[in-house]
This record gives sequence, structure tokens and C-alpha cells, in this order.
Amino acid sequence: MKQAAEITKKLPKVLLLHEVAENEGAWTILPVIPYFADTYGSNSSWIFFCEEDTSVNLRKLLETLERFDKSKEYFLGKALYDEESTIIHHYAFAEDPTFFKYPDFAAGWALSMPLVRRLAEILTKDPPSSDFTIDLKHEIALYIWQKVDALELTPVPEFCTEDPNSLQAAGCATTFSNTLPVCGKPVKQEEIFVAVKTCKKFHNDRVPVVKQTWEKNAVHLEYYSDHADPSIPTIDLGIPNVERGHCGKTFAILERFLKSNLKNVRWLVVVDDDTLISLPRLQKLLSCYECNEPVFLGERYGYGLGARGYSYITGGGGMVFSKAAVKEFIGSKCRCYSNDAPDDMVLGMCASGLGISVTHSPLFHQVRG
Repeated sequence: MKQAAEITKKLPKVLLLHEVAENEGAWTILPVIPYFADTYGSNSSWIFFCEEDTSVNLRKLLETLERFDKSKEYFLGKALYDEESTIIHHYAFAEDPTFFKYPDFAAGWALSMPLVRRLAEILTKDPPSSDFTIDLKHEIALYIWQKVDALELTPVPEFCTEDPNSLQAAGCATTFSNTLPVCGKPVKQEEIFVAVKTCKKFHNDRVPVVKQTWEKNAVHLEYYSDHADPSIPTIDLGIPNVERGHCGKTFAILERFLKSNLKNVRWLVVVDDDTLISLPRLQKLLSCYECNEPVFLGERYGYGLGARGYSYITGGGGMVFSKAAVKEFIGSKCRCYSNDAPDDMVLGMCASGLGISVTHSPLFHQVRG
């Protein structure tokens, strides 16, 4: 805004997506495109999207956008593509996954207003068919490609993810600072309790990897299994192992955590036995959150957000709960409808009903990085 004031008296409108609409799915962008078209369709040329940590050289951004005809439909960004087809993209373009380009949100991306208006018309008649929101940048690009005459992303070299202070950033309109947020003193090791979900068949291959890598950074850690093995040791919660879902096991972990007598513990981290985690980094990240508030943190996915659905923290990347959040979950009547229900989605439903924010951090990952 300071840069804008030096360029023009008429400042640009800056919107924070979570404030744009009451819609639970505003973060998925497509549900609020009609609002953008109605509100800004007649007096703006572009809508530019970026992340909280994206830095913008406004003069350079304006010069970059001026290269493109604002009266035409443009979808601009830093192009990413898949080197091989992947499950999170539903194996799209499996014959040649490198063909399809989608924007790196960290570098910022832009839609011309004619495209915004066109999308708004399409969305009212033909909303996205998939119930799940998993990798938003790919899903938005695919929707545009499918619905707007195979319109492809136009790569823009000035949209960058270089470090702002690097030599490579000299010609960039945007840069991205990929540093860990630190909001105070890191949370102490003894304030974090780690629960590792495992089962007997993985005791000999997955558990040793945890022990050889990140377990040493945990003061409080327990392995929960369908079989009590004193050599690890694992704890049998009395919940039979299931092939998927694990809701019964996760809720038993939440209940056990609340009943524990560990006075200084303020955070619960629930991970799978094949999750890799840096606890020192997590200690720094948690300095940004208030442990006395109901915090539910991780990588956010969505289900049915176009029609009163909910957001949830995907379990494979690790789920972080403040003690206050665990108290709210267990104190409510929200429970699994079966032991093999998807634990992360049930918790998302519960959070939605209880008014607990599902907080996304790009530092958590469900799939290989």
C-alpha cells in the first residue's frame, strides 16, 4: 500500500480471502469468483492473488500486467507441471503430465476481468464436480482449462519465488520469502506430546525409521498400535486395526491425552508411522499460536465446500491440536460413526460444527515433497 501511494492517489483494493465471505470455502477461491465479478467487474482490470508471504514490487507488477491486453481472457502465473502423473491430481494427463501447466501460488497469479466475468457465468451453471479440494492450484487451472475453451496458463517470468535479497530477484515483480515464521520464543520440547499411530505389521520397518530420525527430539512420545510390543514400546488402545480411516484410534488418543497427568503439555501432535517431522521447526512455528485457544493446525483439504461442506486437516501430514481444542472435541458429542471412518474428515466435520478454525500451514505436507 505504501508503494501504491507513491504511484497513484487511487489505492488498489486489498482483500483477505477469509474476510471476503462467510463461505467456509472462500479459501478455495472459485466460490467467491461471482462476488469478484459483481463487485469489481466494471471498475477493475485484473484480480491478482498471492500468499501472505509473497512480496510484491508494485511498479514492476503494473508494468508486467500492461504487457497483456486487459480486454482479453488471461490466466497468468509462474508455471508448474508434473514430471509424472500423481494421485493428488487424479492422474490427470497421464500420457504426458508435463503438458498441463498450473500456477505456483507463492509467486502470485492473475486473472483478467473478462475471464473473471466468464468464470462467474460458468460457475453459476456448472460448479466444480469434484467434492474434494486437495491441491487447489492444480484444480483451479484444470477447471479453467476444461470450462473456458482449453484456456491455458500463460507463464510470466516476472512472477518469481526467488529470495527477495538474491541477485536472481532483480527482474521480478514478485518474490517469496520461504523462512520459518517465529513469533516469540519457541515452544518448549516438554510442552509437546507426540502420538504415533502404527500397527503390528509396521513395527519392524516403519517404527525403526522414526526412532532413527526424529524421535530423539521428542520428550513425550507414545506409539499406539493394535498390538502391545514392549520392545518399542507400543500401547494397545483396545481399538482393532482397520485398513483405513482409523477414527476410533484417533479419538481414543485424544481421550487418553486429556486423561494424562502431564501438567506442562499444551500441544498434541498426531502423526502416522510414516510421517517425517522436524520437531525443532514445529516448536518455532507453534510460537505463533495461542495454546489456550482451540487451535487445529496442519495441511488443509476441503470436502463439499461448494455446498455447505467443511475443511479438514489431512492426517498424513500430521495434525496439531492445542489442549484447548482437544477439550472441545472430546467435550462435544461429536464422535466417529465407525472405527474405520476417516479420522481427519470426521474431525473436520466436528470442527465445523464447533466453530473451531481449521488452520492451514504450507509447512505441513501429506504427500512426498
